[in-house]
Amino acid sequence: MKKIVSLVVAFVILVGCGGKDNSSSDTKKLTIAASPSPHAEILEYAAELLKEQGITLEITQFDDYVVPNTAVDDGQLDANYFQHTPYLNEFNLEKGTKLVSVGKIHYEAFGIYAGNKTEITDGISLEDIKEGATIAIPNDTTNEARALLLLEANGLITLKDGTSSTATIRDIKENPKNLTIVELEASTLPAQLGDVDYAVINGNYALSAKVTDRVIALESNDSSFAQTYANVLVVKEGNEDNELVKALLEVLQGEKVAKFIEEKYDGIVIPIHD
Repeated sequence: MKKIVSLVVAFVILVGCGGKDNSSSDTKKLTIAASPSPHAEILEYAAELLKEQGITLEITQFDDYVVPNTAVDDGQLDANYFQHTPYLNEFNLEKGTKLVSVGKIHYEAFGIYAGNKTEITDGISLEDIKEGATIAIPNDTTNEARALLLLEANGLITLKDGTSSTATIRDIKENPKNLTIVELEASTLPAQLGDVDYAVINGNYALSAKVTDRVIALESNDSSFAQTYANVLVVKEGNEDNELVKALLEVLQGEKVAKFIEEKYDGIVIPIHD
């Protein structure tokens, strides 16, 4: 994970203190951690809908994947929205935190993106990937496996039998185009497009870096990836029945937010529920 960088979004309305009992009649504020895009953007839209219920949503943006979880676990914040369940489970196991998902909100399709050296003016397809091309993929456990499975699904490599969510480059069985696969930190991949032929990038990082116009293949919306890697609303164990959390979840899984996601993200982000 990279060095911690955080900031509070400017539109936040301060009412009371986060991480405390939000069930009292005079305190209707929910504090939440989120990645900048698309999570904070979706929450900003949801915040306007929550205002109609007299609820203030205070959003803190983080560029790392650690503090949003530790801040919820130690009670500094009420909830977070930035991760999928495999990452959450791995984090709980490694850090000893007690965090739980209260519901799925959206799915960010992994994509294969053309590097800056690749001309895409007239379009490019997987068939255009040349012998010996360099493809960068994430180096963390869950995302590396997901990237390799996407490459396999598109016929670029073949993995050993029985390989799934734990796949690494050592599990590549066949590599017919002799691709050079480079493992890099997931958040740095958009910036590396100038140095590689292609990269497999998380949807949120592609959105933040504004490189979605360079995508040439996406995970299928109806694949098992969609449910497995759906991004979830997370709270500390025991807070699942908090009324403000329930109100936020209802809004995030509602038709208005689904329409907002579909119109804004053009297939890179897809609303998905339990």
